[in-house]
Amino acid sequence: MYKVVVTGAAGLVGQNLIPLLVKDFKEVVCIDKHQENLDLLKNLNPDITAVQADCSEDGWQQHLAGADVLVTMAVQISAQDPQLFHKNSFLATKKAVDAAKKYGVNHVVHISSSVVISKAEDEYTKTKRMAEDYIIKSGVAYTILRPALIYGPFDNKHLGYLSRFLEKSPIFPVPGDGKIIRQPIYVLDVANVIAAAAKREPRDRIYDLIGNEKIFYIDLIKTIAKVKNIQRLIVPLPISVFAFLMNAHAAITRSLPFTEDQLKALVAGDVFRVFPWWDEFGVPYTPFETAWREMQGLPQYKYVLKK
Repeated sequence: MYKVVVTGAAGLVGQNLIPLLVKDFKEVVCIDKHQENLDLLKNLNPDITAVQADCSEDGWQQHLAGADVLVTMAVQISAQDPQLFHKNSFLATKKAVDAAKKYGVNHVVHISSSVVISKAEDEYTKTKRMAEDYIIKSGVAYTILRPALIYGPFDNKHLGYLSRFLEKSPIFPVPGDGKIIRQPIYVLDVANVIAAAAKREPRDRIYDLIGNEKIFYIDLIKTIAKVKNIQRLIVPLPISVFAFLMNAHAAITRSLPFTEDQLKALVAGDVFRVFPWWDEFGVPYTPFETAWREMQGLPQYKYVLKK
């Protein structure tokens, strides 16, 4: 394969994916609007072409000329303004797919999310469903991948944030009784699946990338503490109290790693059917504790994305 273009390339998945694509493609074009994260990506992968651009706007699409594969990853995971989800999850995908059609790109690999098959009805979920629907009806040849909760090196949200909070605070609150089933997936497993999908012929198929373990949320936290060899008091709290403290923390620190919509999605109780994607793509599943132990020794584990 010759050329691949990746939108939203400097996020959690992209930082782990791009080194794999550099090995398989002669030209790798990475597009992202966050300059600091894009600079980090370029510093770690000097052979790429890095393009700072907002994929929900025009002016970058010419980079798809001559591309064999487009990987779409631009997304808005959390925000207070609902319009940002439409802009960065749906519109950015639409413009990328329209450009792929214009320039005759052979294959679009779209990174969706397991939320599209969840009980959630928030703006993130709605716009991810809209993006999938647009791709399916567009006429482009596609592969759609729906990963569950992703964790790993470079993570500045979700379990990455919780891991750092765990290091700082002697007390760790969890919503409810903490016995909420999670099926997380290691970002390096996701990256290897995307790389495998990018190298093969499109089949107009959708694959759910769900972790092959059902783990209680409270046990995820205990496992992280165990791997880091730290003792913490884990305190279950009523969901209403947890939400209040979460918002109070956000007001004090001026950061909101989790929104109330994300909290609702967490406690919704989704348990997903597991498709054997490891056989489909030839990528072995990495168990949760194994992955956390592996991460501690990876040089990229020291990096945390800015946004």
